Amino acid sequence: MNSDIFRGKWLQLRGAIKKQWGDLTDDDLTMVEGDMDRLAGVLQERYGYTREEARQQIDRFTREHDQDDMGHSHDTSHM
Repeated sequence: MNSDIFRGKWLQLRGAIKKQWGDLTDDDLTMVEGDMDRLAGVLQERYGYTREEARQQIDRFTREHDQDDMGHSHDTSHM
């Protein structure tokens, strides 16, 4: 998921981000405002990740949520 799509889906992803990284506060998420670089910085502060680790975590998260979006249409086939 590129940063433009991430920003566009921010309101949808915000709850999932809070669930994934429970130490983030509402103020943190308000500050991030859909910006992947800001999210990486907040993850560095809260979790002690390196910049690279933070980017990897965000990449993994966005890949999972891209698959979730695509998977919804496929899930109905085996009901």
